[in-house]
Amino acid sequence: MTPTALAAPTVTAHSRTEDAVAIAAGVTMISVGVAFLASAGLLTGGMAGLAFLLHYATGISFGTLFFLLNLPFYWLALRRMGLAFTLKTFAAVALLSVLADLQTRFLQINQLQPLYAALTGGLIMGMGFLVLFRHRCSLGGVGILALYLQDRRGWRAGKVQMAVDCCIVAAALFTVEPMRVLWSIVGAVALNLVLAMNHRPGRYLAA
Repeated sequence: MTPTALAAPTVTAHSRTEDAVAIAAGVTMISVGVAFLASAGLLTGGMAGLAFLLHYATGISFGTLFFLLNLPFYWLALRRMGLAFTLKTFAAVALLSVLADLQTRFLQINQLQPLYAALTGGLIMGMGFLVLFRHRCSLGGVGILALYLQDRRGWRAGKVQMAVDCCIVAAALFTVEPMRVLWSIVGAVALNLVLAMNHRPGRYLAA
């Protein structure tokens, strides 16, 4: 007996309102994760990791550094990922830059154990990134490269991001004490495991 052919799934595009709400929700989650890491003196990978390193070294606010570091990547986003992706990414980066610097007014943490900060912060940030990725948005930098390679080469965004993130966190050994770097690596792994397990080509069909 011939198996009955399954109907092709319908791809439903997100509305602009859905995109806006998702970006706000995803960025808010990520900003909480950033606050957890910052409160324990930790860092993460990607442009956020570089922003943390420069923040610890110079005292310039994380939000300002994060926004400036992402500026060169918008050209790649526009060229390879399209105008809509670029505009959403720019909005997400700008929003995180603002929320990260305002977070201390809303969330005050007196003491946070580094391992807990790394695991919880990494998981929260991973969920936030997952929301952004599923709405064709990123936080610039390595995220743009990871999504581009997934679309063009089929490489999982989570694995690409994990490889780059671990290299950036390892570079922190020159400026951050080794134990904090170790906890930071734990946080980076937690973040990217969320993406590697949940963000795969073809798994999520909305555009």
